[in-house]
Amino acid sequence: MSTDFTQAVKAGDTIFVGQYLFTGSETTSVWLEVSEIKGEDVVCLIKNSATLAGPIYTLHACQVHIDRPTLSEKDKEVISTWGVRNNIDFLSLSYTRHAEDVRKAREFLSTLGDLRQTQIFAKIENVEGLAQFDEILQEADGIILSRGNLGIDLPPEKVFLFQKAALYKCNMAGKPAVVTRVVDSMTNNLRPTRAEATDVANAVLDGSDAILLGAETLRGLYPVETIGTVGRICFEAEKVFNHDLYFKKTEKHVGEPVSHVESIASSAVRAAIKVNASAIICFTSSGRAARLLAKYRPTMPVLSVVVPRLKTNQLRWTFSGAYEARQSLIVRGLFPMLADPRHPADSNSATNETILKVALDHGKASGVIKAHDRVVVCQKVGDVSVVKILELEE
Repeated sequence: MSTDFTQAVKAGDTIFVGQYLFTGSETTSVWLEVSEIKGEDVVCLIKNSATLAGPIYTLHACQVHIDRPTLSEKDKEVISTWGVRNNIDFLSLSYTRHAEDVRKAREFLSTLGDLRQTQIFAKIENVEGLAQFDEILQEADGIILSRGNLGIDLPPEKVFLFQKAALYKCNMAGKPAVVTRVVDSMTNNLRPTRAEATDVANAVLDGSDAILLGAETLRGLYPVETIGTVGRICFEAEKVFNHDLYFKKTEKHVGEPVSHVESIASSAVRAAIKVNASAIICFTSSGRAARLLAKYRPTMPVLSVVVPRLKTNQLRWTFSGAYEARQSLIVRGLFPMLADPRHPADSNSATNETILKVALDHGKASGVIKAHDRVVVCQKVGDVSVVKILELEE
């Protein structure tokens, strides 16, 4: 064991060792209790019977602070090589403990060219991160609730409280929240348990933006069936989601006075609900306006038309927008499309009408918009934000 680990743990501490993305079941992870420390050796009592298999193991010391950087040198090497080559959209920052962890990761990404646009999702996995949750949420672009490790660090009866509180805070901040560890049993079985199926539905009803599968698709026997099953449960849960109650709750939380962009977003959603619109179309260059619309969870989909901007680094000209469009895919209810880069973001009204026609055609092709439907359009014309209602003809 490393010196910093032996100095961090003490007699009576609990340690779990298991396969990478282990399920937490007693057959695949070993439950250890520290008996004593002998130099660099940590002597433990094994509390259960388990079979460890595979080349990679995860070690989790419950409620123990280990003074190591969140991003290791190996992490930085992989990000600066594989990550740069593949233009990664998101960085999952495991074991985020403080807002400073996110800031340091962002500083590192800012040195890697286009990766300065990469969004950082803080992964909350222990009590230390939980205690600093509000500060981390403010700094991060999104949150991943790692319920597997939290279920080890927290008493089992407390995990659901954290999930509901964390999802509510993410929703009110308008930042995506991702829930993990929902159908562990499908790693080896074709069907989830009834409790797992209910857990997936509750994650949707609680306000999560996405479900992150792990062992089920990494090394499970039924990865395709798992995705299909979770998708169908999410689809059914969204049918009974109380959008009206959520909208009122969000408006109340925002309070008054509201910012200009927040006012436009809430007004557009309210108008769409009142006229029973089939979709909201939002013109955006950064994606922020569309995310604000999605924050209010309208009953209809939000088509985010990302209008590229021309930029230069003095050596070459490029268009922005691809990152923003892809990153919008993780936001619940948001369906992005990238506009023609020949139409600049500050284009005239004729060009805006051209882009709008493309967006409407896209909505019709995907089955979201039909003839005689009403559509709410949210866009900027010069310095003025406009919300208008269109009634479509044939």
